[in-house]
Amino acid sequence: MRALKILAGPRALAHLRDRGLQPDDVRVVPAAAGGPKGLILNPLDRYIFGHWLTRSTQRVHLLGASIGAWRMAAAAMPDADASLAQMAEDYITQRYEHAPGRAPTASHVSQTLARLLHQRLGLHASEALAHPQRRLHIFASRGRHVLARQGRARTPLGYAGAFLANAARRGALGAWMERVVFGDPRDALPLPLSDFRTQQAALTPANLSAAVLASCSIPFWLDAVHDIPGGPSGAYWDGGITDYHLHLNYAAMDRGLVLYPHFQAQVVPGWFDKVWKRRHRSTPALDNVVLLVPHADWTRTLPGGKLPDRGDFKSYGDDFEGRVRAWRVALAESQRLADEFAGLVATGRPIEAAPLG
Repeated sequence: MRALKILAGPRALAHLRDRGLQPDDVRVVPAAAGGPKGLILNPLDRYIFGHWLTRSTQRVHLLGASIGAWRMAAAAMPDADASLAQMAEDYITQRYEHAPGRAPTASHVSQTLARLLHQRLGLHASEALAHPQRRLHIFASRGRHVLARQGRARTPLGYAGAFLANAARRGALGAWMERVVFGDPRDALPLPLSDFRTQQAALTPANLSAAVLASCSIPFWLDAVHDIPGGPSGAYWDGGITDYHLHLNYAAMDRGLVLYPHFQAQVVPGWFDKVWKRRHRSTPALDNVVLLVPHADWTRTLPGGKLPDRGDFKSYGDDFEGRVRAWRVALAESQRLADEFAGLVATGRPIEAAPLG
C-alpha cells in the first residue's frame, strides 16, 4: 500500500508526465488551515524545505493560513528542517490549564500560544525575512463592521451573519470579513488576489509573530488579535475563514508550478465552504497545481483510522498522554509520505499523477 497520492491540474499533469519534477520547477508552495491535520505533513515539509528545495535557484513564495502560516514561517527559517521538527513537537505537546472536564478559556490559549510563537518566530523574524530565496506571505481574516472588534455579543452575531452571507455567495462574505495578506516586502505574490476582498500589508520583524498568531486564531477557541502593527486596524482571526485551503488563481502565474502538500484531495476555498460540497471541486485556477496527499487506505491505518484533528482534544479529554501518544504514532507513520516523494523526485524521470477532481 502506498501512502502518497499525487494529483495535478492539466498543465501540471502534462509537466510531470513529460519532465518529472525538479526544485527549479516550483514557484509557489501553499499551506492550508486544518489544525492538527497539518501534522501529517511534517516529515514531508521537512524533506521538501530542509533538503530538496535547498537545491532550487528560483525564488519560491510560501503562502500560509492558520497552521499553514506557522508551517511556512518555520520553513522560511535558515534551518527549515530543525524549525519544522520543533514546530511539530510544540504542536503535539501543547497543553493548557483548565478545570477538570472543562475546555481552557480562549484568552488563556491565546496568551500561551502568543508566548510560544514569539519565542519560536518573533525572536528570529529577521532571519525568516532575510532568506535569499523564500518569500513568506501570511493570510489572516480581518473583521468588518460588527466584526471589527471582538465582543461577547457582536462576535457570535457577526459570524452568524458571515455564515449566511457566504451561503448565498462566497463573495458576499466580503461584507463581513476581508483577507489581509502580510507579505514579504521584497517581492509581491506572482498571482492576482482579485477573487475576494483583499488588503495587503508588509510583513516585518515587528509583526511576524502577531500575524501568525492572528492567522491561527480560531474563532471562539482563541481571542482575536487586534491592530497588528503595519496592518489595517481591527480584529483579526484565523486565515482559514477567508482562505481555508488557499484556492487561489494559481493558473494566472506566467511560469512555474505550485507544489501543494495537503491532507486531502479537495482544495476548499473558505472555512464556511466546508458544508457546501459543490464548492470543493477543482477549478481552472488549479491548472498548474501539483497536490501531494495521503492515500485514504493509508490514512485508515493511523490511530483511530483517521488523521489527527481538533476533535481529539475533546475525545481524549484530560488524557493528555493518550493524545500525545496517538499523534506521535501518526507523525512517525507519515515519514512514509516524505520517503515516497523523495523516491519519486530522485530519479528525474517522468511522474505519473491522477487528475484533480
